[in-house]
Amino acid sequence: MKLISAVIKPFKLDEVREALTELGVSGMTVTEVKGFGRQKGHTEIYRGAEYAVDFLPKIKIETAVSAEMVEQVCEAIVQAAYTGKTGDGKVFVFDLDQVIRIRTSEVGADAL
Repeated sequence: MKLISAVIKPFKLDEVREALTELGVSGMTVTEVKGFGRQKGHTEIYRGAEYAVDFLPKIKIETAVSAEMVEQVCEAIVQAAYTGKTGDGKVFVFDLDQVIRIRTSEVGADAL
């Protein structure tokens, strides 16, 4: 089992969700986050005053999948989130030692 965590641009969320749903991903956690990478933020002008925006709004998607689905899920996220511009995001894959469904006490792949 693997935990896939992706940080993407906010307006790409629906496309990524649809791509994962088509693959049969049964659940995900979506969080609004802020951060920066190579973009390093930007400056904005508000009421005539210029100020720096260091942390940009992003969306973090987390989903647990079987090891066999990792490549398909990663590819789907990359294709759906791609714009070709700086700040498209990143996908991280972690080993998942244990999963427990609280309601039924199912363990491992059965809990996914």
